[in-house]
Amino acid sequence: MAPFGEVLTAMITPFTEAGEVDYTQLWKLAEHLVANGSDGLVVSGTTGESPTLSADEKVAVFKTVVEAVGDKSTVIAGVGTYNTAHSVEMARRAAEAGCHGLLAVTPYYNKPPQEGLVRHFEAIADATDLPLMLYNIPSRSVRLIEVDTLARLAEHARIVAVKDAVEDTGFTSRTYSACGDALAIYSGADAYTLPMMAAGAVGVVSVASHLVGRQIKRMFAEAAAGNGGSATKIHHALMPLFDALFIEPNPMPLKGILNKVWGPVGDPRLPLIPASAGVVETLEAALAVAQQA
Repeated sequence: MAPFGEVLTAMITPFTEAGEVDYTQLWKLAEHLVANGSDGLVVSGTTGESPTLSADEKVAVFKTVVEAVGDKSTVIAGVGTYNTAHSVEMARRAAEAGCHGLLAVTPYYNKPPQEGLVRHFEAIADATDLPLMLYNIPSRSVRLIEVDTLARLAEHARIVAVKDAVEDTGFTSRTYSACGDALAIYSGADAYTLPMMAAGAVGVVSVASHLVGRQIKRMFAEAAAGNGGSATKIHHALMPLFDALFIEPNPMPLKGILNKVWGPVGDPRLPLIPASAGVVETLEAALAVAQQA
C-alpha cells in the first residue's frame, strides 16, 4: 500500500558557512532521520532547495544519501523541473546514483495543459526502471494535476504514487475514487496527514519529521490499529509545530530550528534568507509541546 514507506522526510540540504553543500552534515542528518522514524528520504525537493542546487550538486547529494542510508531506507530523488529533457536527464543520473525512486513536481511557471503534463510525466517515467511519485502542488506550480489526468498517469506501470499537496481532502477522496490502489497517495502537508488518511492516503512526505519523526510514525501506527482517538491526540499536539514551520517560507524556519536544536545545517541559499529570531522562538515552544505527544 505504501510503496516507499509511510513516513518520508522531505530532507533539507545542509550548507557550510561559505554556502557550499555540507556533505558531512548531510550524511549525519540522513542517519539521524532514519534512526528517528523516517522510512525514506526525499532529497532535492522543495525543502532541499532544489532550485538553487546545480545538477552536479544534486547528483552528489543523491550519492551521499544513498551511501549513508540506502541499505536501510528508501531514497527518492527530486528530479522534476519545468524542462522535460532536463528532468529526464536527472532521472537517469538519479538511477545511476542508486536511488530507489523519483519525485517529479508539476512543471511550474510555463503552465502546460493537462495533455502536456501527461507527456512530461510519462517521459520521466520511461527514462528509467525506477518507480515515480508525482508531486501535485498547485500553490507553487500554478497548475493542478487534475483527477482525470492522475487516473491516466496511474495506468503507467512505473507511476506508482502522488504527493498530494493540494490541501483539499475532497480532492484526495476524488483521487482515491478514480485511481484506487493504482496510485498511492502521500500527504504533502503535515497538517493534512491524518485527515487525508481517512480519505485514502497511505503516507506522508513530511517536513516536521526532521524534528518529530517518531511521533508521526506513532500516529500512523495508532491509526492503523484503529485507535483513532490516540492518533487524533498526537495530531493535535503536533499542529502548533506544523503551523510554525510555515510562518516563513520553507525551509527557512526548519533550518533555523535545526541549527539550534540539532546541529549546524547553515542558512538557506538566496533568494531565501535565515529565519527571524521570533520564528525560531515560536518553533522552540511548539517543539517542546510536540515532543511530549
